[in-house]
Amino acid sequence: MEPLSRMTGATVDVLTSLIGCGGATWGLRIVKDSLRPPGTVYPLLDRLERAGWVRSEWEDDPARTGPRRRLYELTAGGALAARAAVAAFASTERLRAARAAGAGA
Repeated sequence: MEPLSRMTGATVDVLTSLIGCGGATWGLRIVKDSLRPPGTVYPLLDRLERAGWVRSEWEDDPARTGPRRRLYELTAGGALAARAAVAAFASTERLRAARAAGAGA
């Protein structure tokens, strides 16, 4: 598993969605949960997969009608790294907010 070169708000939103799902979920659900557009989410999922944080596979449900869905799931290492990254990002954002509030006082 490789570290991510940058951690953006969009990356954190996608990771938070994956953590919240607690298992394999399809990309459109991540789009809806993260409130990010597909053009942001799918490239992030690809980057996370190439880094080893996420694995994906095509859904195999012959009873389901409609097109197949790609299912995404955090790897064991990815789940640990995602939780740490989300916590670190939240801590950094709280610190920025506190500094901004102090500067405005």
